[in-house]
Formats: sequence, structure tokens, C-alpha cells
Amino acid sequence: MPLSKTFTELCDDAKTRIAETTPTDVEARIASPDFRGVVIDVREQDEYRAGHLPTARGIGRGILEYHIADEVPDTDTEIVLYCRGGNRSALAADSLRQMGYTNVFSMRGGFRAWDEENRAQTTEGEPIVH
Repeated sequence: MPLSKTFTELCDDAKTRIAETTPTDVEARIASPDFRGVVIDVREQDEYRAGHLPTARGIGRGILEYHIADEVPDTDTEIVLYCRGGNRSALAADSLRQMGYTNVFSMRGGFRAWDEENRAQTTEGEPIVH
């Protein structure tokens, strides 16, 4: 009989293998002139267009693995992923880890936590659509 897991169980399992960070830490990274990493919003296009973190690239969860090598060719680059609540980004971080990316973080609490803490956001820019 095959094993089966719920979405929450899959996310909780992924979180045992990835690094998480907080909105406070992400805000500090974005503000630092020394930050050479990439912030990626893995939410759907309409979510990204409604508001996202400053500097974030919109690369939806469904196309991330396909486009990551073109968008971030250096597997040692720091990558901060986020979604609405921190679950899709955890799955995405685990996937990138399996692809050999060594410096990937999922933002705990996602955009919801960022927004609830009244942190800066923008609607500028377009997500990557393919």
C-alpha cells in the first residue's frame, strides 16, 4: 500500500530539511547594500501583482524548477523564497535543495506575516510568465 501524506504533512516534512528565516531578517537583507541574493515570490501571478516584497521576482511555484537555472545560475547564490503563508515556499526550498542550490531560505509566515507587520511592499514589476 503506497504511503500518502496531506499537504500539511508534506510541508512539515520539507521544513525538516530546509532553512527558514523571518520577515524581520528578510527586511534587513533587502535593506543591506551587501545583499547579493535573490528574493523570489512563488505565489500565483495574480497574488504577485496584488502586492509583493520590494526587489522580489515573481516566479510561481509551478514554473520555478523549470526557470531557476536561467534566473539564478549560481547554485551558491542566496535565495529567499516566500508564498502566502510559508508552505509553498517550504516545498519550493526543498525542491531547490534537491536541485543543488545550497543557500536557500523559506520566509516563515510568508507574505501574510510580512503584510500583517506593515512592512514595505510594491505592485511594480511583472511576474515571469511562461
